[in-house]
Amino acid sequence: MTLLEQKQHRLGLILVACAALAWSSAGFFTRLIPNDLMTMLFWRGLFSGSGVMLFFFVSEGRNALGILAGLRWPALAVACLSSLGMITGIGALRYTSVADAMVIYATVPFVTAGLAYLFIGERPSRSTLIASAVALAGVTIMLVGSPWGGGMFGKFLAALMSLAMASFTVVMRKHREVAMLPAMGASAWITSFVCFWFASTLSVSPYELGLIALFGVVQNAAGLIFYAHGSRRVPAAEATLIAALEVPLTPFWVLVFMNEVPSVPTLIGGAVVLVALFSHILGEFRRSDMQPFQATP
Repeated sequence: MTLLEQKQHRLGLILVACAALAWSSAGFFTRLIPNDLMTMLFWRGLFSGSGVMLFFFVSEGRNALGILAGLRWPALAVACLSSLGMITGIGALRYTSVADAMVIYATVPFVTAGLAYLFIGERPSRSTLIASAVALAGVTIMLVGSPWGGGMFGKFLAALMSLAMASFTVVMRKHREVAMLPAMGASAWITSFVCFWFASTLSVSPYELGLIALFGVVQNAAGLIFYAHGSRRVPAAEATLIAALEVPLTPFWVLVFMNEVPSVPTLIGGAVVLVALFSHILGEFRRSDMQPFQATP
């Protein structure tokens, strides 16, 4: 691994971790905002998409229009899959407990690894496999002690969210030469278009609109920007493994600010997942530091 590759890999790890931190506020905002799901998703999509596209035009400058003109089917696929993930993900948080939704979401690294191997022939590293196995043990602990009697619709939405997340991550990894950030912004606008037909768009108060704006920009737009830039620099399974930091953090914020107390098995399992993820991240940093540098040609 060259010095430049090491720096890019480390930057990718940091950016994906920042994306996870931003996304982990979803449960807090979903519980805080009182509007119905479709209305919230409509306005959130407008704010989120506008924030992402504004960042894109500012960062790319005069090249922005040329990049948009050169987008092809991978960008459209990412936009649609990301939109599906947005709708089902926030729906899952509304129709089941935050902890249950995050337990199901924690399977994304394993789904991603399977899809990446099947469709693009990308084999996960040994360290990723070990960390995934430890994280799976944590998920198992959470599942064994969690009540599954209610909220089955929400759990189904969480499963769809996981599949959508894994799928668009693999597409982004396969087509790294394509500018995916505009597709991520477009996905938020697609979400707004879909939800518009079921939303009560004029029933939102200024205070509620402000909360939804924060939801769209702080949680979604920032997370999408971080993830779009970070996931292109690391393998697909590794990117979703680090993004799974969102799993224990999301119930944590809801516990702190909303007093929604997870069960003891959820707390134990979440701790196991955190240990696996942080150990993996630290191991990747240590391995890149220990590898000899190669001169770039």
